[in-house]
Amino acid sequence: MTTKLFGKDLKEYEDIDVDELLAKLTPEEIDELNSELDPDNSLLPPSQRCRNQTDKEPTGPFDRDRLIKFLRDQAAKEKDWEEAVPYEKKTRGKVFVPKEQSVKAFSDQDLADMGLDPETEDVLRNASEEEIVDLAAALGFSSIMNQVQYWDSVKNSGQSLEGGFTATAKSELIKAMADEPPNPTDLNDSIRRLESDAADLQDLNLNNLREISGQDWDRLWTALGKNTKLKKLQAANCGLTDAKAAGLLTALETNKTLETLCLDSNILTGPYIVKLFSAIGNQGRIRELRLSNQRQRVFGVQIEMEILRLVGENETLIRLGIDLQIVEAKVRVQDRVQRNMDKATRLARAS
Repeated sequence: MTTKLFGKDLKEYEDIDVDELLAKLTPEEIDELNSELDPDNSLLPPSQRCRNQTDKEPTGPFDRDRLIKFLRDQAAKEKDWEEAVPYEKKTRGKVFVPKEQSVKAFSDQDLADMGLDPETEDVLRNASEEEIVDLAAALGFSSIMNQVQYWDSVKNSGQSLEGGFTATAKSELIKAMADEPPNPTDLNDSIRRLESDAADLQDLNLNNLREISGQDWDRLWTALGKNTKLKKLQAANCGLTDAKAAGLLTALETNKTLETLCLDSNILTGPYIVKLFSAIGNQGRIRELRLSNQRQRVFGVQIEMEILRLVGENETLIRLGIDLQIVEAKVRVQDRVQRNMDKATRLARAS
């Protein structure tokens, strides 16, 4: 195979001794040859790719800060390059000019068509746009204004934004909200009063008491089953499980006075909730039941249809809070509770 370089045949150079040619070169010619070699050639040894080309004698030890200062001073003394074409700011295309939005004033015919009396017409004609915004908020037209304007009107604190209906709401710093104070209810005292059937204990609030033991829950349910005065029991966010709440089902069999039961934000499962609806139906006195935000978000088709059946048989439940996923169960449960509410309203009016 013939080797060519730039179209020339290199066969005649194959037998040339390169070492002999290099020995005939002077030091100046060798330096010139080295300067023409590619320093990025990976075939060259590192000593030749990174050779020291400085012929000057060292001026002293290296001082980095002094070198940086020298470079900065030298750069400051250098004159800028002369521009062949001086810079001119040019605008390409059309310049955007926002349209002027004029506020349309009500004409006499418009006010007459609204059926307003002359005094009201004068008030609307002389009102500022900020006052019109307040009026729109009072009438419930929240869709034509931003939230800042709406709540300024609701709080009657005056409009904090300028610009009327075209005002832009600005971001606000997050306000730190203080934690709710701990529940001051004394559990042992409450259980004792339940056991003694105290007449002044009609509303028991145990919300957010997550340290109640299983034995205390059993004492509470036992006392509830014998109590005849308590009408409202709240136990939201108490870490209540099926095992801890098992005694409630038994208590509802004998308790005939409890009307409101709140068990929101606990760890109750679908099968237990079905048993609870069954116990409430047998008790026949619960009018309000809250079971929202349980840890088990989805109960399943079978559980929800069973809840639907039990709610359909209940004629006293007028308020119900529960998270259902099936549309049919959700709609029919809501419809049943609404019918119970209407029936209770008619009986209250008749009496």
